Amino acid sequence: MSISSKDIVPLNQVRARFTELAEEVREGNEKIITRNGESYVALIDARRLDHYHRLEREHIHLGLLEEASRGWADVEADRLLSVAETRGKYKKSKPR
Repeated sequence: MSISSKDIVPLNQVRARFTELAEEVREGNEKIITRNGESYVALIDARRLDHYHRLEREHIHLGLLEEASRGWADVEADRLLSVAETRGKYKKSKPR
């Protein structure tokens, strides 16, 4: 969905037009609320917000699965480090 100029609303107009804006958002027209001429917050349908949150969780899960897959590939290729090697690799040098 693209945002048009009518979907950009100054904060000082929101209170007077909130019901109208909420109805427009419910119909699928997200709004960008500006403050001092800059983007401030967005007004979006609650169902769309739930959808965005589900997508974010799925993205995180896909990232974790990718990491696990790479880790398993390392195990299968025998690219392993002992605990001592791992500690040595990440041990912080002491400041002098």
